[in-house]
Amino acid sequence: MEEILNQYETVHANDATIWFKAGKVEDFPTNRGGCIKYKNKQIAIFNFTRRNEWYACQNACPHKMEMVLSRGMTGSANDIPKIACPMHKKTFSLVDGSNLNGDEYSIATYPIKIVENEVFVGFVD
Repeated sequence: MEEILNQYETVHANDATIWFKAGKVEDFPTNRGGCIKYKNKQIAIFNFTRRNEWYACQNACPHKMEMVLSRGMTGSANDIPKIACPMHKKTFSLVDGSNLNGDEYSIATYPIKIVENEVFVGFVD
C-alpha cells in the first residue's frame, strides 16, 4: 500500500506547471468535500465557505489507506483549516498537510484557483 501514498506529493502554487480543470464552483458542496480523479490520483476538494477558501489534498488516508478524506469533516484547530478522516478522526491541516494529532504521517496538499466560476487544481506532472 506504500506505493499508493508515494504517488502523492505536496505542490505549491508557484511550482504548479499544470492547472487541471476540476469543474465548476457549483459542482462542489459547501463546507464539505468532493473528489476528482487526476491521472492515477484521487484528489479531495473542499469548498470551505465558512472561511471563504478552497483547499485540495490527497483523498487517501495515510493511516487506513482508504480513499475517504473527501468524506471527512471540515473544521478549524487554532485557526488552521483541517479535515478529519471519517474512519479514525485523525485531523490534517488543509494548508500544509501536517497531522494535527502529532502522528508522523501527513497528507499531500495541492493549490486551488478559481477562474470565472471554474475550479482548477495545480499539479507538476
